[in-house]
Amino acid sequence: MLLHDPNDFLARAHALPADRPACADAVFLVRPDGFALAEQSASDNRYMAGASAFDSERALAQHDALAEALRSELPVTVFPGDTQTPDAVFPNNVFGTAPGRLVLGHMRHAVRQREAERQDIREHFTAQGRELIDLRRQPGIAELTGALIIDRARGIGLAGYSERCEAAGAAAMLDAFDLRLGYGFRLTDGEYHSNVVMSVLASRALVICPDAFVDPATPRSLAEFYAPKVIELTVAEKDGFAGNCIALRPDSVWMSESAADGLMPSSQHAFEQAGFRIRSVQLDAIEKAGGSLRCCVGEVFDRY
Repeated sequence: MLLHDPNDFLARAHALPADRPACADAVFLVRPDGFALAEQSASDNRYMAGASAFDSERALAQHDALAEALRSELPVTVFPGDTQTPDAVFPNNVFGTAPGRLVLGHMRHAVRQREAERQDIREHFTAQGRELIDLRRQPGIAELTGALIIDRARGIGLAGYSERCEAAGAAAMLDAFDLRLGYGFRLTDGEYHSNVVMSVLASRALVICPDAFVDPATPRSLAEFYAPKVIELTVAEKDGFAGNCIALRPDSVWMSESAADGLMPSSQHAFEQAGFRIRSVQLDAIEKAGGSLRCCVGEVFDRY
């Protein structure tokens, strides 16, 4: 069920049990081989830098360090990149999982649509017995966990509408990820993905930049639902990718080093009060492509 009224969302969300695993069993990454500006993606991603700012060797080194750091918490699989798909370093937009399922996203741009054609990632997951759910066969743009923030424990999908997702795509993602409830809302102009402006950490805390939503009632309703564990970001913190964070365990949150360094003391304290230790790695080279740490991480869920 996809809702758009904040009061309806709150009434139904409060009735849902948090009876599913909140954090992933493993993750997968795609190396930034052929790291370069994807001009199509840049057309609606204001966070991307110009072509001259891309440093492929630095991006590769930082990505290797990210994979090694994440292995301190859970298993990590790293797939090679491809010079024909320069955005592939952000695989969570194209490939997603739920127990027993592999989901292929419906990407807006052709340069990203090519990522879903690669067989190695598909075969890696279908060999585990997962059903392949291909959202490219339905009309709505659906860029998976770039556009959809998932509260895994409750089975809630929070869909931010932009050029990268609309209601039809959001509804398709709710079914594909086997979610119980969806809440759709518009992001402000210039915000291309929900996971840049907000995150739900381990299904118990909300990170959000209220200024990134068209209707102020949206962030208010989300903050009410996750209160008191709410970390409200300033626009500057959001622009520094602090909202592009992820919890892979119940007691820690990952973000880029620059995002962590840009947090105000009040925000640092709010993460601590919510029970999360901030862990970070340097990703300034990868952030030139318009995404940060959470965008690099594809989550693997094996069980309910």
